[in-house]
Amino acid sequence: MTNILLNKTVGIVAGVAAIGMLASAPAMAKVEGDTITLGSAISFTGKYSTNGIHASNGYNLAVRMINAAGGVKVGGKSYKLAVKYYDDESTPARGAQLAERLIKQDGIKFMLGPYSSGLTKAIAPVTEKFKIPMVEAEGASRSLFTQGYKYIFAVLSTSEQYLASSIALAAEIAKKNGKKPGDVKVAMAFENDPFSLDVRAGVVDDIKKHGMKIVIDDKLPRDLSDMSSTLTKVRAVKPDLLVISGHSKGAATAARQIKEMKIKVPLIAMTHCEAAKVISKFGDSTNGFLCPTQWSETMSYKDNLFGTAGEFDAKVKSTYEGYRNVPYQLAQAAAAVMVWKDALERANSFDIAKVRQALSDTDMKTFYGNIKFSAAGNNIAKPMALRQIQKGKLNVVFPARWATNEVDWPRK
Repeated sequence: MTNILLNKTVGIVAGVAAIGMLASAPAMAKVEGDTITLGSAISFTGKYSTNGIHASNGYNLAVRMINAAGGVKVGGKSYKLAVKYYDDESTPARGAQLAERLIKQDGIKFMLGPYSSGLTKAIAPVTEKFKIPMVEAEGASRSLFTQGYKYIFAVLSTSEQYLASSIALAAEIAKKNGKKPGDVKVAMAFENDPFSLDVRAGVVDDIKKHGMKIVIDDKLPRDLSDMSSTLTKVRAVKPDLLVISGHSKGAATAARQIKEMKIKVPLIAMTHCEAAKVISKFGDSTNGFLCPTQWSETMSYKDNLFGTAGEFDAKVKSTYEGYRNVPYQLAQAAAAVMVWKDALERANSFDIAKVRQALSDTDMKTFYGNIKFSAAGNNIAKPMALRQIQKGKLNVVFPARWATNEVDWPRK
């Protein structure tokens, strides 16, 4: 397949972009001729544009692969998939407005999610109001699944799981070194946004479970661009573990200032390492960082479309230039499109109620992991993993069943 530069991809989809036919929709669904059109308001500009582009790349790759493999079979006929996009500009209010436009004006009846928990929280009430199913891949906040929504289905693990594994790992290391988990001192720095605060909640729960000590608990501004004051405190109190969550910009900020300020902590865990490209930007100073991931190319998942997780990784790299490490945001977006194919074929209908029920009954294996939805719509069949940057490479180190390498400790 011809390589497509990332910046060219942005040019194709920025603003209002559509793949497929834009005619008015039949009563049951947005199906025109032999094309099923999914809709997504997603971030091509603004704060979340980096991951918005990763997600759209995942959507587009899965669409191309499904279409090349014969499409979606409903009622004895084969249909192609397409996606109609609008740029939500990384703004929740704009995302909600565009979701309603997709549904009311464009006739979209099958939705893909936006990027981020904040945008998903803005769009979910819209899809719920119009009873339009949405399969989302980038909104991990656990509070999305406590509202009683019936039309949201998420392929990813929820946010409280992201950095909780770093607490379990720190406890394990303490025991191996003859100490008690309760002796471990933890410093925390979290952006004040829905996703990061949910990540924090999971971390705090596990800290309490192990009896650890919280020595820094900083909530940082959104659009995180400076955390030097937190790092100054880290230098003073010398924690055993520093945990950070602030999306791609926050990860880049943290990695840059940890390097500039020469911060030494035995364990550092942060979200969005891959998406922020911290390895290529900050080099050896990132060695030892622990990076939670929804997915890794080394995991033993596989399906009949992409093959193994490793084969998916290779397909992305041969399709899009610029990916040294394929971010899980791209992988889970591709999995969301696969869920749509699976549900439509099992429903064998474009009737919204039948399709929604088929989504609810999903129980499938993919290159990204197993997908099975709870009554609340979150995926209950796939765990998180923890990777560590070791000599410029991301290696799975926890939990043991997925580990390809021993953890490097203490971080040098």
